[in-house]
Amino acid sequence: MKNAEAKGGIAPLDVPIIDIDPFATEFLLDPYPNHDALRDPGPVVWLSQYEIYAMARFEEVRSALLDHETFLSGRGVGLSDFAKQEPWRPPSLLLEADPPLHERTRAIMQSVVSPASLKRLEPVWKLRAESLADDLVTRGRFDAVADLSEVYPMLVFPDAVGLMEDGREHLLVYAATVFNAFGPQNDLLAESLVAARDAAVWVARACKRENLCKSGWGMGVYEAADSGACTPEEAERLVRSLLSAGVDTTVNGIATTIHALTQFPDQWKKLRDNPRLVRRAVEESLRWDSTVQTFFRTTSRDVRIGGVVIPEHSKVLLFLGAANRDPRKWDRPDAFDIARSTSGHVGFGAGIHQCLGQMIARLESQLILTALMERCGSIKIAGPVRRRANNTLHAVESLPVVVSPSS
Repeated sequence: MKNAEAKGGIAPLDVPIIDIDPFATEFLLDPYPNHDALRDPGPVVWLSQYEIYAMARFEEVRSALLDHETFLSGRGVGLSDFAKQEPWRPPSLLLEADPPLHERTRAIMQSVVSPASLKRLEPVWKLRAESLADDLVTRGRFDAVADLSEVYPMLVFPDAVGLMEDGREHLLVYAATVFNAFGPQNDLLAESLVAARDAAVWVARACKRENLCKSGWGMGVYEAADSGACTPEEAERLVRSLLSAGVDTTVNGIATTIHALTQFPDQWKKLRDNPRLVRRAVEESLRWDSTVQTFFRTTSRDVRIGGVVIPEHSKVLLFLGAANRDPRKWDRPDAFDIARSTSGHVGFGAGIHQCLGQMIARLESQLILTALMERCGSIKIAGPVRRRANNTLHAVESLPVVVSPSS
């Protein structure tokens, strides 16, 4: 790290320069050893690799997420600036939109994916979680990704949306590409785009009205269009946004929770002794190892952060994962502690763009964790844990575990 020299009139002289590449494979697979180097030099740093500003401390990251008028999402929450570059797909009307459009589209989705609709689905989701847990505990040894975290969301989410039966496996491939696209145009994105060609075609078909079941969330969005809340074209894009963010983040969130509990066996015991802590366990996993590690914003004006003025129209990379382990905010931030108060964590973002599907992710995670907890006396790592590199997500590819039935 060194003090910045003005580069093309963009970087102010007093901003610390960081030479770390946050989209290098090594960083993506294990970002945490690098976070002190991003947080300690100051509240704002300059990433020389991409000539952009970045913030990694909790206070500044959360404040930026809450200030949607200054830190815009409508110009893309990835490295690409939609004012200068055409996105690979039509922008999300939720994640990549600012008010007043965002207020209208979010209201539609909140009315469709409502607490009441989740409450109606919960009994079926609970039964499916218990059935899967019964099978896994009987087996004794399984992969907590391939056999659990990738399986359970697919048992409940596609039906809730009302998706056609054939081709649902494309959801995971498509979602991984969506999150890769928030980063630079690197080899990881190029490979992902090739792998997702068929998935993108399937998703485009799946979002059309004629291919949705009449009773699911997807059709609910089209019914909102019928009432004049949006256009049919907007309804199709809103359904696609639901598919983009509704699976991969939950898959990795569940896997992360299981991984955390194997790393901190005392917390597994604490959870089994007090099952009411299941919600806290899920929240702590979101803080301890945030599935979504980074998102970008674009400044709408010159803004002073600490002693640094970030100019108007600047891309700013927000390190959510680093913020959630900032020792300025959290005591023993690297420890997984399910008794901890995680209020304010940014695992789901914050402000008006806070993850719309967080209720879905929380319910799925709590139900499957409860089902396992009730049946497993112990859960331990049974082989090498492998990560899957993604430009935005801290993803688990394989998590072999062995479990013993509860006595």
